[in-house]
Amino acid sequence: MPSSPDAARTTGASLKKVVGASLIGTTIEWYDYFLYGTAAALVFNKVFFPNSDPLTGTLLSFLTYAIGFAARPLGALVFGHYGDRIGRKKLLVLSLLLMGGSTTLIGVLPTYHQIGVAAPLLLTALRLVQGFALGGEWGGAVLLVSEHGDAQRRGFWASWPQGGAPAGNLLAAGVLSLMTAVLPDEAFVSWGWRVPFLLSALLVMVGLWIRLAVDESPLFQQALAAAEARKAQAPEQPPLVAVLRHHWREVLTAVGARMAENISYYVMTTFVLAYAVGHVHLPKQTALNAVLIASAIQFALIPLFGALSDRVGRKPVYLVGAVGVGVWAFVFFGLVDTKSFGSLLLAVTIGLVFHSAMYAPQAAFFSELFATRMRYSGASIGAQFASVAAGAPAPLIATALLKDHGSSTPISVYVAIAAVITVIAVLCAKETRGRDLAEVGTAETPTLAKV
Repeated sequence: MPSSPDAARTTGASLKKVVGASLIGTTIEWYDYFLYGTAAALVFNKVFFPNSDPLTGTLLSFLTYAIGFAARPLGALVFGHYGDRIGRKKLLVLSLLLMGGSTTLIGVLPTYHQIGVAAPLLLTALRLVQGFALGGEWGGAVLLVSEHGDAQRRGFWASWPQGGAPAGNLLAAGVLSLMTAVLPDEAFVSWGWRVPFLLSALLVMVGLWIRLAVDESPLFQQALAAAEARKAQAPEQPPLVAVLRHHWREVLTAVGARMAENISYYVMTTFVLAYAVGHVHLPKQTALNAVLIASAIQFALIPLFGALSDRVGRKPVYLVGAVGVGVWAFVFFGLVDTKSFGSLLLAVTIGLVFHSAMYAPQAAFFSELFATRMRYSGASIGAQFASVAAGAPAPLIATALLKDHGSSTPISVYVAIAAVITVIAVLCAKETRGRDLAEVGTAETPTLAKV
């Protein structure tokens, strides 16, 4: 066994292979997940809730969208437990299969007009499977990269799987934008929206081929061997118990840090589609194109902010993003209300710049909070439990606020409150840049030393 933790980690071409596999896998999973959100904003109100008025139909569509988030903590618990027990790679393969299968099935679902209320119920069930899979995907993907890399450039390398979110959104918005551009509205609502969901089957096969080719985390393998050697002396605690006992402060830090990041993202990329089309009366194509271009810009920015966090620290970069979205929320809707494509594009792009400043260092930041044998559980629980309170209801709350007040100002206040919570959480956390992942938690958990 290597004496130095860095000696056990992958560098060079092998690290790039792991990064590429994680990025492609997360892109496919986020494509599946965001495809639902985009379709919920544009078409599900007509296909699955046709008897409601347009805004109420959108509200019901976002309700099924939000339900998927409820399964993400369960996915975090199950995948985190087994990911800390048997490895990251096996669970990442399973999450990809679950996500791709449920998304493909959405593409063949009967509509409300065909089978009545069973249609939205089946849609909701498949959304729950999507949420369960994504709850386990994120932690495993970022940890596989973090544990292969070294402390000096962890922020940069671990930010690449984070790029899967804008890349997936870019792919989802792009495919739907293409379908709306080439099909008349009637054909798009009738069958065109199904094509992007069915495309998921092909993408999953590509993702599996790439993901199966990577190696398990060497740091996890070392920790597992050490844990096996200690079993004769004392049984190891289940990861969930160990996390809540030794890392509950870190879990709360992760939850708080995600509030502004998660809420601002879903308001500025998902709700904005419904707002721009239904409230401002911009064409679907215009709204989709703005999100498409802004997502492409964000994809390029994420590794840059990740690298910046390696230089100046995770906290300063994260705080700039949190404060930025809190302020920008009050400018955002004013720009959208001008009905200008340029203003809409500027609103979404700047919003995603500030979001990137939080999202890019998040992978390394959360990885550096937890010990190896409970890292999958800790990072996933912190991230996914926050998503229930943050991203899940964000489009729903924003739609309800718009319906009740007829104004975007309460929505801006909502985002600003989330920003305050995130600023407090990050300020209370310790700086983690440069931490040796093999040593995290050993002081607090002497019975789990070197895990």
